[in-house]
Amino acid sequence: MDITKFVELSLGSWRSQRSAHHLAFRHFEEVTSNIDIIALKESDKEVIDLCQLYKIDPALAAHPFRMSWEGETDWDEKEEPFEGTTILVPIPDPDNPKVGRLLRDMGYAETIPSGGQYQITEDGTFVLTTAYDRAMAEEKIWFINPNFRLRVSLIKTSQGSGVVTASFSSETRVLDPKS
Repeated sequence: MDITKFVELSLGSWRSQRSAHHLAFRHFEEVTSNIDIIALKESDKEVIDLCQLYKIDPALAAHPFRMSWEGETDWDEKEEPFEGTTILVPIPDPDNPKVGRLLRDMGYAETIPSGGQYQITEDGTFVLTTAYDRAMAEEKIWFINPNFRLRVSLIKTSQGSGVVTASFSSETRVLDPKS
């Protein structure tokens, strides 16, 4: 698998069930969410703007996409449903399509633009490592079949010495009832 196949498999609507352990708070959280992943064109203004922010030639972008989500958490009974969206732009290594950079206009561990390093392992697992100012995120995503994928995420201290949050998600594709 390479970044092209990974993005193609990811496009669509997903229902996610996530269990997260917030070790610093000694708290366990359950999150359910709906995730929509849609393809963007390399020529879209938001893709070009994100590439320019990182001083990367937009012509190097491959299969950019938008990910939007809305969900609910059991963290606090008074907690309102949450939602968000981010633009993601893969920049594959020209010599190896299984590795590269992933640019985001909003990060996972910190809500700032972020750029991480990805690799796709021999078994097809997408592994993303992103360093932030105060944290480091490691995420692994793999497909059991085209309609079911798993995700493991770790948020660590910026030095990488301690895990702050660990989560596991199972995501099922929402199939069109008309098909």
